[in-house]
Amino acid sequence: MRVVIAEDAVLLRAGVIRLLADENIETVAAVDNGDDLLGAVKEHRPDLAIVDVRMPPTFTDEGLRAALGAREAVPGLPVLVLSQYVEESYAVELLSGGAGGVGYLLKERVADVSDFLDAVKRVAGGGTAIDPDVIAQLMARGRKNPLDALTARESEVLGLMAQGLSNTAIANSLVVSHGAVEKHIGNIFSKLGLEASSVEHRRVRAVLTYLGR
Repeated sequence: MRVVIAEDAVLLRAGVIRLLADENIETVAAVDNGDDLLGAVKEHRPDLAIVDVRMPPTFTDEGLRAALGAREAVPGLPVLVLSQYVEESYAVELLSGGAGGVGYLLKERVADVSDFLDAVKRVAGGGTAIDPDVIAQLMARGRKNPLDALTARESEVLGLMAQGLSNTAIANSLVVSHGAVEKHIGNIFSKLGLEASSVEHRRVRAVLTYLGR
């Protein structure tokens, strides 16, 4: 796997590079601003971009805008965003940015090395990895159908899907059978009208619907 990192904090950037290297994941470019991120993505065509939301010069949304620009330059580019806080509007904009793996983690999650690396691999593979705190805040906004059609258990399963859990991990978390999880997910796809597509792609689409797109 080849990764581009955009993070202005030198120590965090170096730490992420080291964590990835220990997993034989190559960092082909490490930059500290949005413009250089775009250039690196166009040059290297990486398997994943890891991007800080806030970067120079204003430390507002440069990283997010650069990430969205990178996905336009390389359609389907998997993007894993790191943020110090839950930036609700930023998260919604990223999640509505088109096809491809997508992740949004709070920076404190990087300290959990195993979970962080799982998120990196999952997003690079076209899946999702959304921080539970981000999910909670987005859900608090409230929304209308089609999610109102889901049962409480189906909503719970979809919430775990949003965190990137596999069917087996969901079954273990809810203490139910693997078959029960598959049935719930099938019901979710049906109720959300997600038909005639690959299972993995439907999972991503279901998660984006859940997060209020």
